[in-house]
Amino acid sequence: MLNWIGIAAINMAIAVALGAFGAHGLENIVSAQQFEWWHTATLYLFIHALGLLVVGLLIRLKYTTQTTAWLLQIGIIIFAGSLYAMTLGASRWFGAITPIGGVLMIAGWLWLALSTFRLESSID
Repeated sequence: MLNWIGIAAINMAIAVALGAFGAHGLENIVSAQQFEWWHTATLYLFIHALGLLVVGLLIRLKYTTQTTAWLLQIGIIIFAGSLYAMTLGASRWFGAITPIGGVLMIAGWLWLALSTFRLESSID
């Protein structure tokens, strides 16, 4: 079993580093649109890394499965990664895969809900 708490902590460290780089290293280099992409990527990375931290705890407590964590992690990589890539000059077609990451993050949260509902019904 993967250590999702550790992976979440790594995501948080990356979010802090990329947030700082965006604030101090990109403001005079990229367009306002690109800066907004960076900001959005960092915000979603932070929020979902915190969520992944909680999911890691819930996995250890057997309230959910690793599927939740995998969906969130892959969603983070695709969503934030595509926005970071476009900010740094990658082709704008990367914007076409950004929603795939968003859908995976939504699926992760829905999987968590389903997992906890199933657990509750098996206890009753």
